[in-house]
Amino acid sequence: MVRAGPAGGGLALSLPAPARPVSAPFEAELRAAMDAARRGGAAAMRFYGSAVAQAKDGGSPVTAADHAANAVIVDLLRGAFPDDAVLSEESADSADRLRARRVWIVDPLDGTKEFLAQNGEFAVMIGLAVDGRAVLGVVHQPAGDLLLYAAEGGGTWREDAGAPPVRLRCTDADPRALRLVGSRSHPDALLVRIQQALGITDVRPSGSVGVKCGLIVRGERDLYVHPVPYLSEWDTCAPEVLVREAGGFVGDCTGAPLRYNKPVPRQPHGIVACGPGAVGPVLEQVRALYGAAAHAP
Repeated sequence: MVRAGPAGGGLALSLPAPARPVSAPFEAELRAAMDAARRGGAAAMRFYGSAVAQAKDGGSPVTAADHAANAVIVDLLRGAFPDDAVLSEESADSADRLRARRVWIVDPLDGTKEFLAQNGEFAVMIGLAVDGRAVLGVVHQPAGDLLLYAAEGGGTWREDAGAPPVRLRCTDADPRALRLVGSRSHPDALLVRIQQALGITDVRPSGSVGVKCGLIVRGERDLYVHPVPYLSEWDTCAPEVLVREAGGFVGDCTGAPLRYNKPVPRQPHGIVACGPGAVGPVLEQVRALYGAAAHAP
């Protein structure tokens, strides 16, 4: 079926299905990650409206909700897959993960500022990378009980509370009328120049990388660009799989694929996530402006 998006937001193509195929790729991993995301979200929501922020090294906020969700998720993943490594924003990193082929990459509460603001724009994000490539992603928005998930070769799916799964596809973006989802809390001058070069006037601010990419796979937005050096692997792993499996493109601002389980788990050239139909024009402008900025005196 084709569902109407929000006013002026185009159409979202949703393919109804009674259930996911039992033989779907990474089925056991997907079920475990979905359960962990829901349980982690429930742990975080116990602090909704009462959490107090502390500053981490670097100044970003962290709360008891982040730690509670992290403890639940990491414990469940390690129990289910003891031979896999785990890289999480809120756990101590270990060089041992570099020897692992399979690494779970977790952001237990992406959008802590939005969690504190109680605006619903935060998510639990669980991804799996195999040999440096993201292959599975789960993004759970506990405030609205929305679950988005995907595994390589199995498509992107949406589950709302009490409703059957619905398969999602990105809309075919019009490069002349792109709908951008931008950062609510991290404005960037280079992004403004990219927006101007692409002639974008329709911009929707949002928190959480997972929420932003969720808007793309749900057909409500066409493009997300964040040309910054401080994104981490846990910011991008799960959202990348959602967009790719829904027919979209994800790479960095040079156009290169994102890689995972690096010694320093950063995405130093940011991220571009785009629906089909506009990838070529978008990458042409993003690469040119990002490259010029990198070589500016």
